[in-house]
Amino acid sequence: QVQLVESGGGLVQPGGSLRLSCAASGSIFSINAMGWYRQVPGKQRELVARLGSGGRTYYADSVKGRFTISRDNAKNTVYLQMNSLKPEDTAVYYCNAPRSGSYYFNWGQGTQVTVSS
Repeated sequence: QVQLVESGGGLVQPGGSLRLSCAASGSIFSINAMGWYRQVPGKQRELVARLGSGGRTYYADSVKGRFTISRDNAKNTVYLQMNSLKPEDTAVYYCNAPRSGSYYFNWGQGTQVTVSS
């Protein structure tokens, strides 16, 4: 079973940037779509960005124009470049591969992003 390990989170001031990485323990080459999600305590996990086949992307309205998702199949890694960060971006960020109401992989431990002055 492929495991996902997210990293790159931390404490950053408003307006700052972070790049998150999601490393898979096995090949993700055959997985069409990979996504980044985030969750704050007491709320449901939400989709932030998705990268599908042919390079098609989806971004939540709240991050459009500020976040960029990418993947490197050779490294089995998915990235999330986050710019112009806002306090409301504070959350634990996870990656996974969505499929028909479920996900291909078990959730990793996530990486905490805190945006605060």
